[in-house]
Amino acid sequence: MTDAVDQMSFEDAMKELETVVGQLERGDVALDQSIALYERGAALKARCEAKLKEAEEKVAKITLGEGGTPNGTAPLDA
Repeated sequence: MTDAVDQMSFEDAMKELETVVGQLERGDVALDQSIALYERGAALKARCEAKLKEAEEKVAKITLGEGGTPNGTAPLDA
């Protein structure tokens, strides 16, 4: 749990978030550690949400030409 959350890939953040949630669900950690895990989990969740938003913004819809063949892309909100 030493990696800077804001530098983590989506996959790494999600994997660690799953670990954190598992530890909290088991309830076998001290209160202080539970609080620290919860805070870390909140930061990891925010990172995952930010990375998903980035990916969503990059998504482009495929435009189709005559005969239904792809001929390019357009912005998602176009």
